[in-house]
Amino acid sequence: MKITLVAGARPNFIKIAPIIKAIEKKQAEGADISYRLVHTGQHYDKNLSDTFFEELKIPQPDSNLEVKSGSQSVQTAAIMVTFEQELLQNPCDLVMVVGDVNSTMACAIVAKKLNLKVAHVEAGIRSGDMTMPEEINRIVTDSISDYFFTTSTWASENLLKYGTDSEKIHFVGNVMIDTLHQNLDRITKPDFWNKFQLSPENYVILTLHRPSNVDEEQSLQKLLLGIDALAKDKKVLFPVHPRTKAILENTSLNFNNIIYVEPQGYLSFMYLIKNSFAVITDSGGISEETTVLGIPCFTLRENTERPETQTIGTNTLVGISIEKLEVIYNAFLLNGKRKSGIPELWDGKASERIISILLNQC
Repeated sequence: MKITLVAGARPNFIKIAPIIKAIEKKQAEGADISYRLVHTGQHYDKNLSDTFFEELKIPQPDSNLEVKSGSQSVQTAAIMVTFEQELLQNPCDLVMVVGDVNSTMACAIVAKKLNLKVAHVEAGIRSGDMTMPEEINRIVTDSISDYFFTTSTWASENLLKYGTDSEKIHFVGNVMIDTLHQNLDRITKPDFWNKFQLSPENYVILTLHRPSNVDEEQSLQKLLLGIDALAKDKKVLFPVHPRTKAILENTSLNFNNIIYVEPQGYLSFMYLIKNSFAVITDSGGISEETTVLGIPCFTLRENTERPETQTIGTNTLVGISIEKLEVIYNAFLLNGKRKSGIPELWDGKASERIISILLNQC
């Protein structure tokens, strides 16, 4: 079996890494399976792309489509045009896409139009928010895939509601957590650890990248000033996304606690999360990692496509207003961590299950 693996953005790299390891393990056992790794180039910043291949020991891509940035339509079209040529020149039996970025949807469409099988890893998750580009990518990808690998029974149930054949749905667990398990003994202090006098639990991690939180300068300033105040005696480490950095460069904000740092590689970022007091974020994926690490997470969104991180894990949705965050965060300071656990099958073996299923069914 020849598989084309698609990676386009930071979360994709983290999810692809254990799948490659699982394929190589089966190869060593004599299985007839091979892969070709295609990097669409959707993220091309060194810290958001190449670093993850190096740190997670992913081989250099067999092909880099180098599509780079652009509007949603421009980027998606560029991926489709170049990926079609990639598949025509390098035939395969199955295309595997992961997550919900533009590369996921675009490459799935191209593969199906070439009559190839498509496997979607992290299928079935839904936020219910059609203003999110990722939600559209999820729905379109799931509407044309042949194999659906889900992170939770909730995601599997979503697919059934959409009319997906139950025999094509496979609840396997979370490949993002596979990578976490495989690298926990390799995580490393960032270079600035001593410079900022960091120690376990004396800081909070802040990440912001969603347009609703960062694209309007005044609301971003209000949010940051509020977080700076509620942190009290904790430092706030803020790895600044390039788009957010461009907005902040036009301001003259002064903070008591917030410290800007560069976007981090996987190993140093996981070290920071594992040793943090709490995380404030608008990312969906980070709430999965904080759940497994037992770190309180406060998500600045009105919805989540990962409800298991709330019902079972350490995540709390706080909306997008600083006022609501202040109420919920102060309650946390008063009452301490709430009881939490780890979702079913988040055990570091999801990738092995995926490859075993494909070998048995293809």
